[in-house]
Amino acid sequence: MKVLVIGGGAREHALCRSLSLDPDVTSLHCAPGNAGIAEVAELHAVDALDGAAVAALAVRLEAELVVVGPEAPLVAGVADAVRAAGIDCFGPSREAAALEGSKAFAKDVMAAAGVPTARSYVCTDPQEADEALDAFGAPYVVKDDGLAAGKGVVVTDDLTAAREHAAACERVVIEEFLDGPEVSLFAITDGTTVVPLQPAQDFKRALDGDEGPNTGGMGAYSPLPWADPQLVSEVLEHVLQPTVDELRKRGTPFSGLLYAGLAITSRGMRVIEFNARFGDPETQVVLARLRTPLAGVLRAAARGTLADIEPLRWSGDAAVTVVVASHNYPGTPRTGDPIEGLDAVATEDAPHAYVLHAGTAQDGDRVLSAGGRVLSVTATGTDLTQARERAYTAVGRIGLDGGQHRTDIAAKAAADA
Repeated sequence: MKVLVIGGGAREHALCRSLSLDPDVTSLHCAPGNAGIAEVAELHAVDALDGAAVAALAVRLEAELVVVGPEAPLVAGVADAVRAAGIDCFGPSREAAALEGSKAFAKDVMAAAGVPTARSYVCTDPQEADEALDAFGAPYVVKDDGLAAGKGVVVTDDLTAAREHAAACERVVIEEFLDGPEVSLFAITDGTTVVPLQPAQDFKRALDGDEGPNTGGMGAYSPLPWADPQLVSEVLEHVLQPTVDELRKRGTPFSGLLYAGLAITSRGMRVIEFNARFGDPETQVVLARLRTPLAGVLRAAARGTLADIEPLRWSGDAAVTVVVASHNYPGTPRTGDPIEGLDAVATEDAPHAYVLHAGTAQDGDRVLSAGGRVLSVTATGTDLTQARERAYTAVGRIGLDGGQHRTDIAAKAAADA
């Protein structure tokens, strides 16, 4: 199978790494990719938001499967263009991707499907926003209705900050605060059959102790030793399958990766948000534990034959990912800094720990930072404690001027396990 992956972050590096290990994948391509992905796939320049350009590249490469990584190309309809060219594509249509592209649309689908979620108001002007903020009280949860690269949500006790974020968005969803730990659960679906993956937990805040501003995610771990053993089956029954069924009823079947961000509250499970693609950095730990070859599963979703595949096989190991970010992230990040120590990790820590590139660029023999989240250092171990130790040992070998990372990823879960 010839496979083309669209995107250039650590999620796409994780996907390419798994696909490169799949014996059925005879040729692997990525566009635009990054310095790390170049080690396992052939890179190509493309505007990832241009469906015609992506489809033309897939045709030229004679790709048999296209995997669209990021949300923006999906919302822009890239998967539709690829399918129109007669090529199997893993990723939802533009209409179905609105589940992530519009928070208001997602709330409407959840209401129709009976999916438990936070009470909310959709607001389009300051007066509506003020009324909603007053109705729910602090902590205030204000979400940009559109895509915002993981940084469109503000959770704050500061009414002024909540108002400012609402005012900066054309349309916002203001909702009640959900208490309790958060869980990410991915599912692969062909629009009818839903195959859940293993749950993970990510860390959105920039600083240790869940302090600081929201980010795209500073680390993740899997499995969740504290979670109810019935969690996955409950989410499948009450969240994932009803959502997929509702979208199919509407004539906009969802085929691809459905990501449910959940809060395990004192009143039961609630959906915080849906995403229409693999999440970053949770993908890094989930795929580290997946033993079933990936390409066949993704192609079955693209072809509508998921019901025919064997149950997924998982490693009993734990996995931890620690994100190394650039100076000033999640503000305007500094880029162009040399990254040291990548060879040392490959030499000293493989195969239990490895580096997935996010925002990197090749400059001759050097690898430079090229984004906010620069690297995802991922490790596996017999339990979370060993996986953490291996991940942080590898992080310690990496040099990035002004680089930052959290030191407490999976620490509480490991201690409590």
